[in-house]
Amino acid sequence: MSRTAHTRLRLINAATEVFADAGLTGATTREIARVAGVNEVTLFRHFQTKEQLLAAVIQQAMALQAQMLAYQDEWTQDLHIDLRHYARLCNRMMEEHEALIRTFIGEAKRHPEVARQILYDADQALREQLVTYLTKAQKKGKVRTDVDLRAAVDSFTGMLLYGVLRRGHATGTLGYSRACYIETCVQILVSSLEI
Repeated sequence: MSRTAHTRLRLINAATEVFADAGLTGATTREIARVAGVNEVTLFRHFQTKEQLLAAVIQQAMALQAQMLAYQDEWTQDLHIDLRHYARLCNRMMEEHEALIRTFIGEAKRHPEVARQILYDADQALREQLVTYLTKAQKKGKVRTDVDLRAAVDSFTGMLLYGVLRRGHATGTLGYSRACYIETCVQILVSSLEI
């Protein structure tokens, strides 16, 4: 990894921590630079604004999912197995960034343009990859054609996010495990899609 790439990664990791602790408004570029072990000028060489840095944080978080989805031809083509694998990966990413997600949800109304950029633009490629996978399954006759796949993907992701947020505040009181919840989400989606 080049020195530039290493510095950029340190800034993104530091920003993840600072945004989660202080929120978008409370996070300062000075604090992010301090946590990353660089000066503020270096931060601004890599990211022109704090919002660009936040977008990079979200994009990095979704890179793991996007990488897995990039190799759709290697999937099992079994809807249940593939969606379970995707759901586990998505859940892991959300759990790893739960504090940041909670902070961002709380501040989205105060920063609607940033919210749009992160929630729509950053997620669009990932969402489209799953829609493409399901479209291929439709063409093979495995998925109903009367279902709006974009709405189905958004619903599925929303269920997974809700589970992460709910488990974060209800430890031990839900009466079911993380694995049970994920499997239930997959079963709901698969049963609504399969022919």
